[in-house]
Amino acid sequence: MSAWSARQRHQGSRIALVPTMGFLHDGHLALMKEAGRLADKVAISIFVNPTQFGPGEDFDTYPRNLDRDLDLAREAGVDAAFVPRTEDFYLQGFDTFIDQKKLPNHLCGLSRTGHFRGMMTIVAKLFNVVNPDMAVFGEKDFQQLAIIRRMVADLNFNIRIIGHPIVRESDGLAMSSRNTNLTPEQRKTALCLITALKTAQALMEKKEFHADILIHKAKTIITAHPDTSIDYIAICDPDTLEDIPFVDRPALMALAVTVGTTRLIDNIRLTPAQE
Repeated sequence: MSAWSARQRHQGSRIALVPTMGFLHDGHLALMKEAGRLADKVAISIFVNPTQFGPGEDFDTYPRNLDRDLDLAREAGVDAAFVPRTEDFYLQGFDTFIDQKKLPNHLCGLSRTGHFRGMMTIVAKLFNVVNPDMAVFGEKDFQQLAIIRRMVADLNFNIRIIGHPIVRESDGLAMSSRNTNLTPEQRKTALCLITALKTAQALMEKKEFHADILIHKAKTIITAHPDTSIDYIAICDPDTLEDIPFVDRPALMALAVTVGTTRLIDNIRLTPAQE
């Protein structure tokens, strides 16, 4: 992978990387097409990273289909796919991780201990191997994107980080590899996430700016479905991810909900209406 990257750079090509855990869907393909628009060469990585899964999480059952992924990547115009083995990245005795003190202590980080430490470490390793000029990440994982931007700035990676808007199914469900784990009935239930977010947005348009009221309404919508369990619903500052009590400036509303046994996340930007 490094040799391929060096050849492209020697030929004057700019490289964009799209890191993935595979089981590609249209959301991933949108990131790849955006990467192709911005760079001369597109590389993707396919690696289900064990260090960002906690005890009891779905590492063993995370969906995988490498042959299908490679076919889809070719069709999307990807030039190189990096598919390392676990032992390539985690040598015996591996003992070095990257961490942050502030951004991981919100949202998903509160219930997924060690998740972002593992994520940052593998992204840094991918950056070191692929040596891209830019990397494209989806805004569905908004906290991940914010943490990567902070890491890149703090550690002086010479890489441009690009966020891509959430790609949704026709009914509004945010695309995720985990959606395939939902039963048909759970798939319908999962729409309560986007319904809750859009309801908060509609209340904002009616001049309701109190975060606790917006969150309570979202919670009511989600808990009306017996097959759901809320991890969090938060309204926070998009830069610091700290909770805000009153939406008097652009904010992020983010939530994590387990539907059946499948954990889903989603978010939306809330902007106060201009007088």
